[in-house]
Amino acid sequence: MTRSGVQFRAVAAMACVVAVGGNAGVAAHGPEFVRDIRPLLEKHCYSCHAGDTPKSGLRLDIKEAAFKGGDGWGAAIVPGKAEDSPLVQFARGDDPDLLMPPKESDVPPLAASDIERLVAWVNAGAIWPDGVDMASVVDKKDHWAFKPVVRPTVPAVADTAWPKNDIDRFILARLEAAGLGASPEADRPAWLRRVTFDLTGLPPTPEEVAHFTTDTASGAHERAVERLLASPRYGERYAQHWLDVVRYADTHGYEVNTERPNAWPYRDYCIAAFNADLPYDRFVREQIAGAEPGKEASTGFLVTAAVLLPGQIGKDDASIRAARQDALNDIIVNTSDTVLGLTVGCARCHDHKFDPITARDYYALQAFFAGVEYGERPLETPEAAGLRREHDDARKRITVIDRELPKYQPLARAGHTRPAVTQQLNTDRITAVSARRLRFTILDTNALEPCLDELEVFDAEGRNVALATAGTKPSSSGNLVTAGVHELEHVNDGQYGNGRSWMAATRKDGWVMLEFKEPVMIERIVWGRDRTGKFKDRTPTAYRIEVSAGTDDEDSWMLVADATDRLAFGTKEKAPLAGLSPEEQKTVAALEKEKTALQSRIQTIARDTKVFAGSFTEPHPVHLLNRGDAEQRKEELAPEAIAAFAGLVAPVSLAKNAPDPDRRQALAAWLTDPEHPLPARVMVNRIWQWHFGTGLVDTPNDFGRNGSKPTHPELLDWLADEFVKGGWSIKHIHRLILGSATYWQASAAGAAGLAKDADTRLLWRFPPRRLDAETIRDAMLAVGGRLNLEMGGRGFDLFKSRGGLSGFPPIETFAAAGRRRMIYAHKVRMERDDVFGAFDCPDAGQSMARRRQSTTPIQALNLFNSPFTIDEAKAFAERVEADVTQAPAAISAGDDLVRRQIDRAFRLAYARSPDVVELSAAEGIVREHGLPLLCRVIFNSNEFLFVP
Repeated sequence: MTRSGVQFRAVAAMACVVAVGGNAGVAAHGPEFVRDIRPLLEKHCYSCHAGDTPKSGLRLDIKEAAFKGGDGWGAAIVPGKAEDSPLVQFARGDDPDLLMPPKESDVPPLAASDIERLVAWVNAGAIWPDGVDMASVVDKKDHWAFKPVVRPTVPAVADTAWPKNDIDRFILARLEAAGLGASPEADRPAWLRRVTFDLTGLPPTPEEVAHFTTDTASGAHERAVERLLASPRYGERYAQHWLDVVRYADTHGYEVNTERPNAWPYRDYCIAAFNADLPYDRFVREQIAGAEPGKEASTGFLVTAAVLLPGQIGKDDASIRAARQDALNDIIVNTSDTVLGLTVGCARCHDHKFDPITARDYYALQAFFAGVEYGERPLETPEAAGLRREHDDARKRITVIDRELPKYQPLARAGHTRPAVTQQLNTDRITAVSARRLRFTILDTNALEPCLDELEVFDAEGRNVALATAGTKPSSSGNLVTAGVHELEHVNDGQYGNGRSWMAATRKDGWVMLEFKEPVMIERIVWGRDRTGKFKDRTPTAYRIEVSAGTDDEDSWMLVADATDRLAFGTKEKAPLAGLSPEEQKTVAALEKEKTALQSRIQTIARDTKVFAGSFTEPHPVHLLNRGDAEQRKEELAPEAIAAFAGLVAPVSLAKNAPDPDRRQALAAWLTDPEHPLPARVMVNRIWQWHFGTGLVDTPNDFGRNGSKPTHPELLDWLADEFVKGGWSIKHIHRLILGSATYWQASAAGAAGLAKDADTRLLWRFPPRRLDAETIRDAMLAVGGRLNLEMGGRGFDLFKSRGGLSGFPPIETFAAAGRRRMIYAHKVRMERDDVFGAFDCPDAGQSMARRRQSTTPIQALNLFNSPFTIDEAKAFAERVEADVTQAPAAISAGDDLVRRQIDRAFRLAYARSPDVVELSAAEGIVREHGLPLLCRVIFNSNEFLFVP
C-alpha cells in the first residue's frame, strides 16, 4: 500500500516507542513503564518526539499524547493487542521500507529481546501509570487572548498634569515604571501634518495650517480631527489599510493572473463603510453574511484571495476537489486572520501546533463557507438599475438603427460590393418582388452544419411577413434536432439566439423554405447565426436566396440574392456606400457612428453592473480530511465554531444540511458577539497600529501563542471594552487616540528613551515613520495641484496590461485619470508598481497586516529620476510659480521672486517656511538649475517622506 512520506515518518516515529533495548532489572511479572520503558524512550526518542513541537505530531513524553498517536495514523498503542499496534509493527520491520528506527539514524538497531519486551508490555495492557510523566502538557487555552475582555482599573500616575485622557494614564504608568517620562508636545504645524496624513493620507494645505495655527480658541485640535474624519479622503485612507489586510487585488493571481474586472465595487464598499463609520460589528456581518440589496459588493471580502479559474484546474475529480479545498482555505484564512487574529489555516492538515484549534475545528469552520463560490453576481444598486435601463434603451435604439441601415445597403445582384457575412446579422436587400415562397439554401459554412437563429422577410412597410404568427409555415431539406433548442419551428418564431434556432442536417446544400399565407411584396431578407453574439461557428458563408410566385413544385424559382457580391467572410473592411447620394451617405455614417457608440456603451454597462463577490449555492458536504488530503475523507461535519471558545461565546448549533444563508449568518453572529474575546481586541489593535506604526500587539494577524504579547495588555482590554460599549464605532476610537497626550508628543529622540526603549514601544515619544507608497504618490500629486479627487469606479492603469500572460510594462506618464489617488489604481496581484513598489507596497499575494519599512538605493533613484517624479516636479514648480504670481500678498518672504517661490514650495511640502540655511541652499539650486530641480530635491527629503 502506498503511503505518503509524511505518513511514513509519523508511523515510523511511533515505532520509536519500541526502540528500547536492554533486559536487566525486569521483574518476573513483566515490564513496568517507569523502570523499563521510559528510560529507553528518553534515550532513543525524546530528541524528536518530546516537547511542544514534536515531529510528525507524535509526542512520547506525555501519556495522553503518546496514546493519541501521530498525525494521520490514529492510536499508536492498542492496549492488549500488540499485533494491532503500529508501534510493534514498525519496530519489527513488518514492512522493511518502514523499519524503525531508520537505518540512517543514530539510534542502534533493536534487538529481538527489546521487541519481545515491548510486545509483552503492550499485551499486558500497556500500563502507563498516571502522574509519572516528567513533562506536562501546556494548556493552549491558557493564553491572554483566549480570556474574556475585562475593563481594567485605570492606573494612578505620579505626573497627574500630563494625561489628557485614560489612554495617557496607561501609557504613563508604563513609562514611569521604566524610569522614563513623556516628550513635549509637537508644535502645531507638525501635529496638523501628522494627523492629516494619519486620517486622510494627504498633506495639509498651507491654508489649513495657517487657520489651525491661528485658532487660539479652546478645542482647536478636536475641531481639526472632526474636519478630517468628515472628509471623504478619510474613507480612502482607512479602506487602504483594510484592503492590505484582506489582500485585495484586481487580478486572479497565479501564473495566468488574468483580470478580475469587477472586484472594484468591494473596494468602494469599504471606502463608503469607513466614511459612514459603519459599526464594526455590522461591517463584519455584511462582509460574511451579506447585506441588504444594493450592498452585494460587501461579500467581496470572502473572495479577495487569488483563485484558479476553471481552465487552470485539471478536469479529473481529484484536481477539482483539491482546487476547491484551496479556495475554501483562502476564505477561512482571510476571515480568521482579519477578524480573529488567529492562524486557523495552520490546522488544515493537523491540529494547530500552538493554539487550541484542531483540524476538526478547521473543517467545521469550513462548513460555514461550503455554499460560497468565487464569481460575479449582479449589482442591485440604484446606479446599477439606472445603467440597466440605459442598457435596454440602447438595445432598442440599435434595433431601430439595424432596421434603418439596410435601407441604404446596395441591392443584391446589382453589380455593387456588399458587406461580408457576419455571425450576428445579415441583410439582403432586393428589388421588390411578389412571392408566395422563399427558399434559403446554404452552400457552405465556416464550420459544421449550418444554423440560423431566425429568418426574417420584410415587406415595403417594414413588417416581418415570415413570422409563424403571420401564418407562414417552414419546411426544410432535413433537420439536426436538439429538443427545445434546434428545431424547425424556431426559424420563424421571432426569438433570437442559439437557444431557439434551426440547424440543417448537412453542412452543404441544405435548405429551409418559408411558405407565406398569401402572396406578398417583399424587399428585404434578414438572417443571422446568433443575434446575441455568443456563438460564431455554423455560420453560412455561401448561400443563395430564391423566391417563387406559386406553391407547386413545378413553379419556377427566381434567384434574388447570394453571397457572390459580398466581401469575403471575415473581412474587416467596410463595403463602399455605392449608389447613395451625399445626403444618404451622411445619414449612414451618422447611424453607424451612433451604433458603434451604443455598442461600446452596452459592453461597459454589462461590465459595470456586476461585482466579483461571494456567490452562493447549496452547500456541499464537508468532511474532516486526513492530513488535509481531499481524497482521504473522514466523517461529515456540521458547521461549528472553534470549540476552544465554548463558555466564552454562545455556541453555534446547525444541522449538516443547513442552508447557506443560515450558515454565514450564524458565523457572522458568533464573530461579532460582544462577549467574544478577540474581534474587538484585534480591531482596536489595528487602529492603534495605523496611528503609531506598531500595534500594542506587533503581530496583528496572530494573537495566538506564537504571536507577540501586548506591550500594554490593560490598555488593549480597556480600548476593546470601550470599542464595544461605544457601539463598535471606529471613529470613536480615533477620537480617543488623537485626543491623547500620547499622540500629541513630539517625535524628537532622547538619549534616555533610546537607551531603554530604542523601538519606542513604550511611547515616550511619537514614533516617526515613513509614509507608505500610496501616500507618497498622492502627496506628490497633491502638492503639485494635480491630484484628481474623483472617487469610485473602475481603477486606472499602472501597467499597459490589466492581466494575463503578456507581462506588465509600466505606464510612465499619466493623464488626469491616472492621477487619481493610488487606492483607485487597478491592482495587479504579485506585480508591484514600477516606482512606488520599492516602498514596500504589498502585492496582495498574502495578507499585509503591517507594512515593514525598508531603505534601499532604488527608492531614492525612483524618487529622483523616474518620469513620474520629473513630471510631478515640473507640475509642482508650475503651481508654485502660479501661486506666487497670482497671490503675492499671501507669500511672506520679501519681494524677491525666487525667495517667494521657495517659501511657497516649503509651505506646500512641509507646512512651514524655510529657515535661513535652507533658504540660502535652496536659492542657489533654483537660480542655477531651476525650480523643478528644487521640487525633485523636496520629494526626496526625509521631511517630505516621514510622518513628523
